[in-house]
Amino acid sequence: MAARITIRLAGAADAGSLNAALRALSDDLGDTHGATDADIAAAGFGPDPAFRAVLALQGDTLVGFAVFSPLYSTTRGMAGAYVSDLWVAHSTRGAGLGPRLIAAARDEAEARWGAGFIRLAVYRDNPRAVAFYERMGFAARAGEVGMILEGAALRAIGDGT
Repeated sequence: MAARITIRLAGAADAGSLNAALRALSDDLGDTHGATDADIAAAGFGPDPAFRAVLALQGDTLVGFAVFSPLYSTTRGMAGAYVSDLWVAHSTRGAGLGPRLIAAARDEAEARWGAGFIRLAVYRDNPRAVAFYERMGFAARAGEVGMILEGAALRAIGDGT
C-alpha cells in the first residue's frame, strides 16, 4: 500500500529537493532551468523570502509542490498570491493532488498576506493544463497580454537610451 500524501510548508532544508522537482517541471515543459540549490535557498528561505512553497510528500518522497509569492491588486483592493510553479509527479497525477496544493497555497497566502485571490499563468500550448485550471474555476483574463522585461533591456531602463 502506498504511503499517505501529506502537504506542508517548505523550509530551508527542502531547498535541494524543491530545486530537483522544479527541474523536473522545467523538463516536463521543455523549459530551461537555471536555478541552483543555492539560488532556491537564498530566494525562498533567506531573511526576506521572494517566494513560499508547499510540498506534497509521500513518505519521504517529494511528489508535488506549489511555489507562490505575494502580489497586490489595486482593482481588487487586496493582496493575492501568484502561483508561479505547480508540479505533481507522474506517479501521483490524477489523484486530486494539484487542487490540494493550490488549496494549501491559498491557505498559507491568506494567513500570511490576507490573500483573497490566486493568479497564475499557463502555457497556451498545454491544453491539459488549461483544462485542469478551468475545472478548478480559474478563468483567462480577456484582453491581457503577459509581458516580461529582463537582461540587458531591464538594465537599460532609465539610462537615457
